[in-house]
Amino acid sequence: MTHLTNETSPLLQVEPAIERSISYQSNHTPYDVRPLHPQQCKHEECHLDYSDILRDIIIGFSDGLTVPFALTAGLSSLGSAKVVIIAGLAELFSGMISMGLGAYLAAVTERDAYHSQEGKKTFAVRNMPADERTGVYDVLEKYSVSRGAAAPLVDELCKNPQEWVRFMMDFELKLEKPNVHRAWISAVTMGLSYFIGGLIPMIPYFVMDRVREALFVSIGITVAVLLVFGYVKNYVAIRNHRAGVWGAVQTLVKPSPSPETLRIALQFSPNKPRNDFPWRHASKRRLRDF
Repeated sequence: MTHLTNETSPLLQVEPAIERSISYQSNHTPYDVRPLHPQQCKHEECHLDYSDILRDIIIGFSDGLTVPFALTAGLSSLGSAKVVIIAGLAELFSGMISMGLGAYLAAVTERDAYHSQEGKKTFAVRNMPADERTGVYDVLEKYSVSRGAAAPLVDELCKNPQEWVRFMMDFELKLEKPNVHRAWISAVTMGLSYFIGGLIPMIPYFVMDRVREALFVSIGITVAVLLVFGYVKNYVAIRNHRAGVWGAVQTLVKPSPSPETLRIALQFSPNKPRNDFPWRHASKRRLRDF
């Protein structure tokens, strides 16, 4: 029996979901695919939950790592570690609540939209079965299945209205049925990821007396964490070392603080007058042009 793997030395040891064995018997069956753990959850459901959680972690951690860092870096010009810590923690907690609430509302909206479309599709199946049956044929035609070959399948599918609706939701509307607990899981995951990511650049200000030295240490820590985070997130998703390196470069280059964060940071800087912001002049020019 020969086990097929994607790479010889994976970074993270993951138990394979299936085991393929090559058979050289006379029946010429090339692969024997057997689930290793049938008692576990279905592969599709686990994959979807894993993808959603990974997405929330990436968004929350990357935003938390860059936005509070930009704010504390700007406030470090004041020379007071106390001000940097207080302002950084204030932004950290407010950002965590904002990110968590946004993730919760987005998940709830997605769930409500799915149920709304499901209700409309159920009504159409009950009251306009001929049109919906034609819709099933249209979906199968996209996969090069002729009407003659699809007729037995369509007849069998249309005997069960619930499965008929689910088929149309999956293949015609391409909507994924949301998890009941998805909203809370998304909110907690993204909020905690933002808090942990934002707390990392602030650690030097807690342990070092000189703010300027803490700033340089914070910059080094942030760059290192961005590189590691970019590599790990791409490797976990793609399982390729080259993709991990490219993800590290992307994560380091692409993140940029929001204009509002830069405005707050520069506003408290003693080296920059409050009325000398370039966007103030840009706003005046836009008003004159208008």
